[in-house]
Amino acid sequence: MAPPEIIHGIETDRPPAAPSPVDRFDLVLAGGGLQNALITLAVTAAHPRARIAVVERAETLGGNHTWCFHAGDVSARAASWIEPLVVHRWPGYRVAFPRFTRTLPTGYAAITSTRLDEVVRALPTVTVVRGEIAEVAPRRVVLRDGAVIEGRLVVDARGPDRAEVVGGYQKFVGVELVTDAPHGLTTPMLMDATVPQLDGFRFLYVLPLAADRLLVEDTYFSDGGFLDVDAVRSEAIAYAAAQGWRGSVARTETGVLPLPWQAEVALPSPGLVVGGYQGGWFHPVTGYSLPVAARLAEAIADGFEDDELTTRARAAAATQADQLIFACRLVWMMFRWFPPAQRRGVLEHFYRLPEDTVARFYALAMTRRDRARFFLRTPPRGLSWRAVMTGGVS
Repeated sequence: MAPPEIIHGIETDRPPAAPSPVDRFDLVLAGGGLQNALITLAVTAAHPRARIAVVERAETLGGNHTWCFHAGDVSARAASWIEPLVVHRWPGYRVAFPRFTRTLPTGYAAITSTRLDEVVRALPTVTVVRGEIAEVAPRRVVLRDGAVIEGRLVVDARGPDRAEVVGGYQKFVGVELVTDAPHGLTTPMLMDATVPQLDGFRFLYVLPLAADRLLVEDTYFSDGGFLDVDAVRSEAIAYAAAQGWRGSVARTETGVLPLPWQAEVALPSPGLVVGGYQGGWFHPVTGYSLPVAARLAEAIADGFEDDELTTRARAAAATQADQLIFACRLVWMMFRWFPPAQRRGVLEHFYRLPEDTVARFYALAMTRRDRARFFLRTPPRGLSWRAVMTGGVS
């Protein structure tokens, strides 16, 4: 007779449960967002026979998002396996502030969550597992239904809602408009900061997706994380109408991302890497995640090649940690040294810098010279010297 099962210290007469089935893969990815999609593509490109499991609780991978990146944000090798995700490309982009407008001839590209879902699911060695995750540990993921998925490496990248950061917030509502007539816009507007400054630093972001289709995002760098979706959606539509763009809304996307002035990169350990936002693989000032997510993906793919997964991941983490420190200081400066309505002065100051410095800033690959350039010019408009001396505005 089998001994009684003990649950929380209480004996029962119920027979022991049968062991849960175990599935084994080369790589197990917890979360189906951008970070793990890039890891999937990088590893598959380097090792076409690698068996990969992507565990996601939602019906589709990638959520409801649009991700963009600059031509110089990723290596040539990474660009080759990212290419299947790209749905739009432009030869440059514009920014506008009250005192100047600038066009930068840097290539710009967009990825949609719909395309990401299609590409990852089509890979023959990838298994998408839909389920709620109960536990993530080195080399194993346990689902709430008891199923166990094991692998040579587990990457936990379950999203920014699991990140613990101190700072402000980037929040936005984007509307995809089908315009009644051709809108005439051919170049993305990455930052129109000529609009009234509400709830902190505010700008409009506009992508021309087709002759009669635009993505218009109303974005705020705010002290609080509350997002009134209906109100901001109305503001985005009103902005479009003021430019002469009228039509119907085909899709709406929203986001609230912490912009930390304190953050760390999670140290990879044997069998487990924490990636994505919760692992510190993002840009604290812009919220851009693709460049650094691609670098982690490359490191993991290289680790599979030479059996040095932990070493490769730690080297990439050290590089990211160095960049993260300075970028977090910039967030601190923006939120603590400037009144909310004057925060745009930081980016207005930044966009006067040389084009190569701007490019390395977005890629989060700044040199010491780049960092010095932030402070060797006339201070940004709106800087409060009292805040500098006292530790920050309230």
